[in-house]
Amino acid sequence: MRAEPQPSEYRPEPAIAPLAPWLADPVRPADFPETRLRFRNDRWAAAVGLETLDDAAWIRHFGRFDPLPGNLPEPLALRYHGHQFRHYNPDIGDGRGFLFAQMRDGAGRLLDLGTKGSGQTPWSRDGDGRLTLKGAVREILATEMLEALGVNTSKTFSVIETGESLWRGDEPSPTRSAVLVRLSHGHVRIGTFQRLMVLEERDNLETLVNYCLDTFPGPPPPHDAPGADEPAVQLMHQVVERLAELAATWMVAGFVHGVLNTDNMNISGESFDYGPWRWLPRWDPGFTAAYFDHSGLYAFGRQPEALLWNCSQMAVALRPLAEAKPLIFALDRFGPLYEEALARQFCWRLGIVHPGAERARNLVSAAERHMRETGQGPDAFFFAHRGGRNRPDGELGEMLQALTPAAGALDHPLWSAPAAPDLVIEEVERIWSEIADKDDWQALADKISAIRSLGAALGGPGN
Repeated sequence: MRAEPQPSEYRPEPAIAPLAPWLADPVRPADFPETRLRFRNDRWAAAVGLETLDDAAWIRHFGRFDPLPGNLPEPLALRYHGHQFRHYNPDIGDGRGFLFAQMRDGAGRLLDLGTKGSGQTPWSRDGDGRLTLKGAVREILATEMLEALGVNTSKTFSVIETGESLWRGDEPSPTRSAVLVRLSHGHVRIGTFQRLMVLEERDNLETLVNYCLDTFPGPPPPHDAPGADEPAVQLMHQVVERLAELAATWMVAGFVHGVLNTDNMNISGESFDYGPWRWLPRWDPGFTAAYFDHSGLYAFGRQPEALLWNCSQMAVALRPLAEAKPLIFALDRFGPLYEEALARQFCWRLGIVHPGAERARNLVSAAERHMRETGQGPDAFFFAHRGGRNRPDGELGEMLQALTPAAGALDHPLWSAPAAPDLVIEEVERIWSEIADKDDWQALADKISAIRSLGAALGGPGN
């Protein structure tokens, strides 16, 4: 679930440095012709003690990438492999980004500052290492909305326009460029483990497991789990738990990530790397976000399946360190954990007291049927029936009547508005057109404000 930012002093801790010789390549950032600050996330900058930077210092660190005090002396482009649309690719890694810094936040978590669009690396292949400004704006919107909807997501920390003209085949070109910095709870991917397994670097694989257990602590495996005292098995259980939760929160948010390759799966369970994402205009399990996903592999309704498949690849990568039986035991937990998280998140967003497992499952099924039959999208559905209000005729209405509203479910003024904020593609394009056509950033600022109001109205998950 999402973590609220808690103020902190700046506490650098480049814990990944001892792993860097076999995990990453030192790189130099691009030298951009311009650095125009377009977005800074002071809400989360306060959580890592960086909100006091003035704009000039901010640009030096996040546009020119002068090292932060006591942090990594040079950026690191991480190495990994990955299944891309189920085809294994050993020739990938950070191709237009790098790890820039690590620090503790107010909750004591070790967080990374990583980039997107910061220039070429040894893993760029034929790419220019750049990011379009539109891509950066889209990532701001995606991360803000997902955070508001209770999804564990990276945070867009900074966007700086860089003054280059980029050519892209999937949007009008030339187009404006930017460099983005994201704040994440780690950048270790399933593909990171796959690479070490394929290269038979068993000692490094073991070291990475221990690093992840230290960096992303989680609960122990169930008492009846075989191999529960083995570090690789412990990590496998944590990854399954986190990705089952992530899949459930995406589904209740009505969010379609679009590209669920194993190199896009953070083992901390944090959603990140936003490319062709979409929000559902209506409840449609077959809805796809990526125009190149011709088979619908990563369609909305197949996202849980995709994350389970990715977990299975994590299990394969850990086989040099653990027997198959305890890893399979962990994988078998995905389905029940997903169903449990789906019901819990659904009740939270609907603003009702969880009625118990069976009734919650029936409620979710009835709501999905209602949305399919009426063409109503999830944003409109959850807003209309928040706290069990506006009960429709039929099965769903009867269920809502029997449910108990959560304390304060309708107290926030937003629930008296005509509608809740949404982020369907037409709204995204409207906001971008204001920037592209008139260099007017007010629509984006207004949307961020509305989305954060939605997050405040929903309250913390489980509340």
